[in-house]
Amino acid sequence: MLIVDDSAFERRLDRIFEPLETAVATAPQKAVLWDRVKAFPTDLVIIGRSSLPDPIESTVETIQALPERPEVIVVTETENAEERARLLIAGCTAVLNTSLDDTTLRNAFNAFVTRQRKTSIERLQHEIDTPQASLSDFASVSTTMRSFLHIVKRVVEPDSSLLIQGETGVGKERLARAIHAASPRSASPFIPVILSAFPESLLEGELFGYEKGAFTGAVSARRGCFELAHGGTIFLDEIGELPKHVQVKLLRVLQDRTIQRLGSETPMPVNVRVMAATNRDLHEETKTDRFRRDLYYRLSVVTLDVPPLRQHPEDISKLADRYLADFRTRLNRSISSFSDEAMQALVEYAWPGNIRELINVVERSVLLCEGNQVTLNDLPRTIVPMPRSLTEANSSSVLDELFDGEWQSCPWKDVRDVVVRSCEQAYFVHQLDKTNGNVDETARYSGINPRSLYDVMKRHGLKKEHFKASGE
Repeated sequence: MLIVDDSAFERRLDRIFEPLETAVATAPQKAVLWDRVKAFPTDLVIIGRSSLPDPIESTVETIQALPERPEVIVVTETENAEERARLLIAGCTAVLNTSLDDTTLRNAFNAFVTRQRKTSIERLQHEIDTPQASLSDFASVSTTMRSFLHIVKRVVEPDSSLLIQGETGVGKERLARAIHAASPRSASPFIPVILSAFPESLLEGELFGYEKGAFTGAVSARRGCFELAHGGTIFLDEIGELPKHVQVKLLRVLQDRTIQRLGSETPMPVNVRVMAATNRDLHEETKTDRFRRDLYYRLSVVTLDVPPLRQHPEDISKLADRYLADFRTRLNRSISSFSDEAMQALVEYAWPGNIRELINVVERSVLLCEGNQVTLNDLPRTIVPMPRSLTEANSSSVLDELFDGEWQSCPWKDVRDVVVRSCEQAYFVHQLDKTNGNVDETARYSGINPRSLYDVMKRHGLKKEHFKASGE
């Protein structure tokens, strides 16, 4: 993109760029600068110093924040060391003098173009190498997940709004991406927005955009996420964190399918599919007036409740093997599989952090594994079953192991599930150890029937033979 106010120099730049195999666009007037820059996908912006609006720091930052992340090169007629330093500090890639001959300028521009081309190829290769989200990623042998996916496949084609609910780490964004990829909008953008990542004062501008001068610091117009998602899908993550006054504006967008930039009085139509996600129960939030009831109904035309991993443990071994193969390749490690004991430990663990925690555990295990098979010693202490005897463990070490996990920021109900499960295991290990593995006697001491005790033992991988040595 050439932005210079000297037509003779513009023609000169056209000649210089002709052999460099580039597409060149111009913005001949400062008044149309931002319209042209935003409308034309740009890798390199060459701008005359007189055409660079002040404050230059904000202008350069705005240009470099465009989706293509273009470099900014300033051309100037005068040589001023202080001005050059100011431009470089502002983030400009280079400052070139118009007095340089054509060959020198062409060599300089060619270096910038070559570097940008290499960066673009690397970015494209990364996208090719990174598997795109697909509904096949959620294929399952579990009845629970199969029933869930049956519902998911029915909402792929329509443009209805979706509310995706589920615990932290179940893959809500990946599911949204998979639905988008399978939908008629797949060729258009998928724009994810983590609503809690923005200060409340900036959130409206990020979502709906703003005009130049809309507020202090708005030195130019900016497209919001809804504009960027035009024709595609916008994914509003952590929708339960949305402030009440922004909830009102989002409701109008869903009703009218128009947005209004901050500082503008002109509505702008947008064609987007809205998907939202939360780990909260929004229906309960409406009862306490923390979330607008009318917005909840607009968002939840269809609600997808993603099952936590503990509700489909049949998939744990398949997922673990998949991530093992992935990290084995990515980390260049010759690891063939999990040992039977390690896989059993993974299957029996409650996974309060869900699939995200499983991915972290597998990556950690591949990094630490010294052999060609992941064993119990390579797993975190929170995953490995407790020792079978009270002489090998006590309640304080159990709690130490519990709170050494990566799920310390999980919701209380997830933490409670793990604590209860671990306490249950510790209690019955103690009782079985005391009775030398006598199931009937242990059941009587514990106040449950033997059948229920067998269920508990199966759940924790306990066998009465493990406790015989201590007395019989």
